[in-house]
Parts: sequence; C-alpha cells; structure tokens
Amino acid sequence: MKNLKINNRFTAELPADPELKNEIRQVKNTLFSYVNPAKPSNPELIHASEEVVALVGISKEEIHSDEFLNVFSGKDILPKTQPYAMCYAGHQFGNWAGQLGDGRAINLTEVENNNQFYTLQLKGAGKTPYSRTADGLAVLRSSIREYLCAEAMHYLGVPTTRSLSLILSGDQVLRDILYNGNPAYEKGAVVCRVAPSFIRFGSFEMLTARNELKNLKQFVEYTIKHYFPEIKGKPKEQYIQFFQKVTDTTRGMILHWQRVGFVHGVMNTDNMSIHGITIDYGPYGWLENYDPDWTPNTTDSQNRRYRFGNQPQVAQWNLFQLANALYPLVNEAAPLEKILDSFIIDFEEDYKIMFLNKLGIFTSSDTDDKIVKGLEEILQLSETDMTIFFRNLSQIKKEDSVEQAFEKIEYAFYFPMEIKDKILDAWQKWLSVYLKRLKIETLSDEERALKMNQINPKYVLRNYMAQLAIDAADKGDYSLVDELFHLLKNPYDEQPESEKWFAKRPDWARTKVGCSMLSCSS
Repeated sequence: MKNLKINNRFTAELPADPELKNEIRQVKNTLFSYVNPAKPSNPELIHASEEVVALVGISKEEIHSDEFLNVFSGKDILPKTQPYAMCYAGHQFGNWAGQLGDGRAINLTEVENNNQFYTLQLKGAGKTPYSRTADGLAVLRSSIREYLCAEAMHYLGVPTTRSLSLILSGDQVLRDILYNGNPAYEKGAVVCRVAPSFIRFGSFEMLTARNELKNLKQFVEYTIKHYFPEIKGKPKEQYIQFFQKVTDTTRGMILHWQRVGFVHGVMNTDNMSIHGITIDYGPYGWLENYDPDWTPNTTDSQNRRYRFGNQPQVAQWNLFQLANALYPLVNEAAPLEKILDSFIIDFEEDYKIMFLNKLGIFTSSDTDDKIVKGLEEILQLSETDMTIFFRNLSQIKKEDSVEQAFEKIEYAFYFPMEIKDKILDAWQKWLSVYLKRLKIETLSDEERALKMNQINPKYVLRNYMAQLAIDAADKGDYSLVDELFHLLKNPYDEQPESEKWFAKRPDWARTKVGCSMLSCSS
C-alpha cells in the first residue's frame, strides 16, 4: 500500500504506557498501550468498501493483494507503525464502571489523505491490557452487523464511523450468544473501521476520576488542536467551546437516529464519540413497528434505559458526565450548565422541524404540534412499520380523500384486521387534519414527494436482513453481504429490482435470535 501516508499524531504527542507486556491490568497515567494484534491462522477477505479504501489513500487494485489481507486481518504490521489500544473509562447503564479501554479494538495507525486524518482500527483483533475477562476477539455475525451498518448509516446521512474491510480470521471463537450458559464456537472475523479518531467521552472521564489533571489538560488541548482548530481564545474559553461543539454534534447525531428509526442499544459514555459520530455497533436495531419503548439490547430489557424514545435524554445525561470530566479545567459550573440546559430545548425544536419534514410539511402552522403529537400516539395503537409508513406517506396527494390517503399507508400495518372501530376512527381523523394541512404547502405534490423521499429512506438494515446475510455467510456464501451492501448505498432510491427488501419484518423474525433482541456479544 505504497500511497498510504502514515502520521501517528496520537502516539507521538500523548503519554504511552511504559509497560509493554500484553497483560490485563489497571493502566494509569497514560492514554494508550502499545499492543500487537493476534495473528489469524488463515485470513480470508469477505468484503471491502472501495469508497473507504480510497478515502484513506489505498488504491482499488491493492484490495485483493496479500499485503491488504495481512495488514487488515492483523497478521502483519505496517512499516513505521506501532499498533495501540486506548485507555478510557465510562458509565455503563448509568453506573460508573471505572477503567474500560479498547478491550477488543486495536488501532493500527493514523493516516493522512487529502488533508484529512483517519484512524484505522481493527475490531476483534485480540486481547489487550483492557480486555478484562474477555479474549478480544469478534465473531462473524457481529462483524457482519458492524461492517454493513456503519456503511448503511453513512449513506443514510447519519454521522458514523466507516467500514474499510471485513475479513474472516480462520479461527474459532467461543461465545455465549444469549448469556444463558450455552457457549458455542463460531467463526472469528475482524473488521477494520475508520474514523477521525476513536476518542470518547470516557477518555476524559477516566483522567478526571483518577485526578490525572495534567494529562487531562494535555489531552483536551491535543483534541482541540487537531480536531477543532477553529476554536480560539484563552484556554478556559477553548474548553467551553469544545464542550459546546461536542454537544451540538451529539444533538445532530441523535436527531438523525430518530429520523431513520435507529436504536443504538448501548449508549454508555465509553460508546460516545467526541466527534458526534455513531460508534460501536453492538446490539443496535431499527424500529420495525413504531415503538418509543423498544430497545434491541437483552441486557437492557428490564429497565429499557437505551430505548428509542429515551435516546435524546441519555445523550444529555452522557454530556453531563463529559461536563463533569471537563470541570476541573473550567472551574466554573455555569457555562457548562447553560450548554447542558439548552440541549433538550434545542433538540425538541430541531426534532419538531425534522418530524414535520418527514411528513412533507416545510412551512409552519398553528396545527403543527397537534399533527406531530397526534401521529406519535396513533402510530402506537396497532403495530405500524415506521420505515414503510413514512415512505408511503409521500404518495398522498393534496386532493386525496381520507379513504384514498388511508389506502396509501395501509401496507404499513402489521395487523390490518386491527384497524377498525376506534383505531380506524383515529386514523381517519388524523388523516383529515393532515390533508387540510398539506393544502397550505406551496410545493406541488411531486415536489413534496421528492423532498420527503430524500428524508424518509426506503431501505434500512433491518435486523432480519442482517441475520439472513449472517446465516448465508456461516455457510460460506457472502453474496447476500454484497447485495445488502450495495442496496444500502442508495437507501433513498426506489431500486425496483430490490423491492423485496421494502417489506415488513416477517413473522419468523419476530422472536428469532438476532432479529428481535440481541446481546452485547451480538
């Protein structure tokens, strides 16, 4: 990979762990530990994203080279690089967890291309000092889910890490998929993911919790210098601006999640990026039927802390923890509190505009709150597919009757026989108000439909789709991985040849492992 431009700023400028032994331990007064990936026994390339490969400065022709396979499986180390695992802490499910760190992620290097910097990170490449009781490896099913989802999110317009490659390790990995005492061996795999950096809220939490304030100051200033160069002023002013920037991008990310119906599933502070990008695709899922209380995470099934409807509030809570971590540098609560207090206010204003745009409403009216709240309630009266409902809503025309409008959204109902009596009456009343509201819009039906279809995706990575690809890949058939990868590159396009994927969750997927709820090992 002759054109790859190595630039290891993170390891060159920040304090390293002096201990080079790869032993699980508490690592203090440092931000990372040098560690080499585990060597896979028989790596095999399953898929690579040509767009991401080009993004970091690798040629398309090099994808199928031995060097590409060996580097991105962890078998060989790039010249002039020293792989490392990052040390950070975090709150997990609302509780302080102490040191966490890259337990199954190893950063290969930073590269520079077209005046942009990217960190290349292998997920599932083996044990690190932060692996705790785990082996640092990943299985094929979770790797397929991560690889496909990150790219799907990018093309949906959601800020995210990117996926460069998906490689089979050739090794067997022992996993208890449901944490019920029935472990089994599965195929191992490694994903190379790409981001500006993998710095997390928990990176700063760790330093403050340990009172490593010199390192905290150095790390915040490093982060501002390299990732927020537009921030100027005295140090204290810069720290406040930094927090404002992270708050703003985090709000934007969550807004996109709510727009497309994505549920992260494990919004711990160690899974929150300072870049406002989605990281760590574990037990995620898309809403099938519109249910604000749904979470895909089995670990969260009782309290549902990370349910769809609670993601904005969790984001604010996580930002509060980041504010606490930055407080020793600011030494003043008021400016941080002001930013935090405005988070939900600003989010709710943005959310209302976003939701109205999904409905094809691009002007303001006194009836807008009623339309939004009314729809959020009515969507829950009977299982209604979120993706299909909003996509088909664009077919409604201003001059349609209530009956005609209803026919155009009817396909979104999982149990059409339930849409009668009070439920049918509620839909008819809402559609009547909605049709009147559309008449105020100045856009033609065709113009409005075009704009709506750029906001409401036709195709998302439903869990059952990912599971079908996983089942086929387990048998050595990777064609469905490739098919879904290309389908999800154009999620807003009609793609008539792929209409079969514009479908409600099939009945068999309602309770199937991997299709309804997932564990953190998923």
